[in-house]
Order: sequence, then structure tokens, then C-alpha cells
Amino acid sequence: MKKLTTALALAAVIFSAPAFASTHKEAPEMSPAGSCAAAAAEKKLSGAAKTSFLEKCNRDAPKSTCELKAAEKKLAGAAKTSFLEKCNRDAPKSACELKAAEKKLSGAAETSFLKKCQADAAAAAASGAASSGK
Repeated sequence: MKKLTTALALAAVIFSAPAFASTHKEAPEMSPAGSCAAAAAEKKLSGAAKTSFLEKCNRDAPKSTCELKAAEKKLAGAAKTSFLEKCNRDAPKSACELKAAEKKLSGAAETSFLKKCQADAAAAAASGAASSGK
């Protein structure tokens, strides 16, 4: 039974390799609103192919400006953690966060507004990408 399971897992990896090879290059070009998990779900990946795709996508994903600055300064450990927390806290806010601040929203109203705004932005980015691909 172990041999059959191993053989099936190996076959799944082998047969999914061409699909993975054509999809893993798209990960770095993903919009900021997208994520590796969403891309894997969109491509209907599962099992070993999904795991492999997610590892590659997360490894190749562009790092935040704060992470790049920390790497440039060669920070590690607690110093890096502290730097990243402060940098991310001081980083420019997203367009949705700026709109919420303009409207002086807070609490549940702000949370609801941000969730809808980010979903709308992701949908707009996806429809823009789909229409440009035609």
C-alpha cells in the first residue's frame, strides 16, 4: 500500500510539473492585491503541485520596501523585528486606508469599508488584467 501511495504521489508531481512550470513564472508579476494562495486556487492546484507552487511563489514574491531596507542594513533577530514593526507602522497607507481616514471611519464601519474597498480593488485589478489579455 505504501508503494502504491508513493507511486501515485510521484505520478501527481510528474504530471503536474508541466503545469507548474508554466504557472510559477507568473507569481512575481502578481498584483499586490493577489496572493500566492489565491493564485493556486485560481489554477485549481492541489496536493504536491500546490505545495510546490506555494513554496516557489512565496520565495519569489517581491519583498516589501521595509524588508528590503532591513536586508540592506543587514539586520537580524530582534533588531530586524523592531525595525520592520516601526517601518511597517510608518509606511504609507493604502488607498483604501486613506479613503477611510478621509471619511473619518473607525471601528466596525472602518473594517467593513476597508474589506469592501480592498475586494473592489482586487476585482478591478482582475478585470483589468483579463481585458488586457484579450
